[in-house]
Amino acid sequence: MKRNFLLVLLILVFPAALMAQKTEKSEINSFLDAWHKAASEANFESYFSFLAKDAIYIGTDATENWDVAAFKKFAKPFFDRGKTWHFTAVQRNIYFAPSKEMVWFDELLNTQMKLCRGSGVLIKEKGQWKIKHYVLSMTIPNDDVDAVVTIKTPKEDILLQELQSKK
Repeated sequence: MKRNFLLVLLILVFPAALMAQKTEKSEINSFLDAWHKAASEANFESYFSFLAKDAIYIGTDATENWDVAAFKKFAKPFFDRGKTWHFTAVQRNIYFAPSKEMVWFDELLNTQMKLCRGSGVLIKEKGQWKIKHYVLSMTIPNDDVDAVVTIKTPKEDILLQELQSKK
């Protein structure tokens, strides 16, 4: 009898847990898609409302490691001109912390720079998801790495010297 009860309980609880996680993933996908859409529509207030107050945004350039205030300062002219970026996720993986109050994700994006990789951390603040940390990276086919290194070497050698002199 006890065994049958446990089996029935498992049959009822397991699908419910899977459905809850599927719903949560759908919520995260909608959240991230709406964030990217706000950028493509040059909606400054909406776009930045998705970020936690102490969020960090790391862009594709080695110098782009911004808190919210610095990122707003960088982005504002683009939003004011109505010419921002348009990212569409073509693949996304979402992972939940056991508490369900934190999520990390990675996404492959179709952008004006062709394929890029985004990754980040979301936290729940007062029942709402917020982006705590986001990293945008350009993808480089392995066969083209040497050519890209040749292109970026002059600028990044200078940056490396500056960074190493500050150690």
